[in-house]
Amino acid sequence: MYIFDLDGTITDTNGLWAEVDREFLSRRGLANTPEYERVVSRSIYPIAARFTKDYYHLPESPEEIMAEWDALADRHYRELAPLKPGAEGFLRQCAAQKIPLALFTACRPALCRAALERFRLLELFGQIVYAEEIGLEKRDPRCFVRLTELLGAPMEACTLFDDSPDNCATAQRAGMTAVGVYDAYYAPRQEELKAVCAQYIRSFEELLP
Repeated sequence: MYIFDLDGTITDTNGLWAEVDREFLSRRGLANTPEYERVVSRSIYPIAARFTKDYYHLPESPEEIMAEWDALADRHYRELAPLKPGAEGFLRQCAAQKIPLALFTACRPALCRAALERFRLLELFGQIVYAEEIGLEKRDPRCFVRLTELLGAPMEACTLFDDSPDNCATAQRAGMTAVGVYDAYYAPRQEELKAVCAQYIRSFEELLP
């Protein structure tokens, strides 16, 4: 089974979330910090919202924070954000080869489905699992154990395609095969990504005939 991340792997949306953070904070006269960016960029939505509330001592609830983030990101997923080069071709090639496909994402369910429907990719995935429903961050090995339970697939039969060095390293430690996918957001960590993956690609175009 092939398991794909969404943001930064299939869709070019990692940079979007940095813009969402900046807009959210600027509305309140607050500045982003390296510590804040490091934490929220690696966290699932509910954990990031709770951290944001506590870090900046905001009056809004985590649910209100998440709703505002959703509103800021919605148009990008529905209308603007592009696919990564070769992603659609590779997904359709895998589907034609009868390889079971799943999506495992920390993206919000509504935003994820909006992007997949926009590009007519939704039907290619037999299963979609959202990290926030599992309740664990993707760099937690227990998250991948629970993922394979939900997918009904043995760990060693799964290949993860992901742009995050942390996620790929965790998947490899859990027993999956990880394929690192280049994304500009993680450009400074590409040597690390190469080191923790069984395979590394700059683009899905490399996997097409």
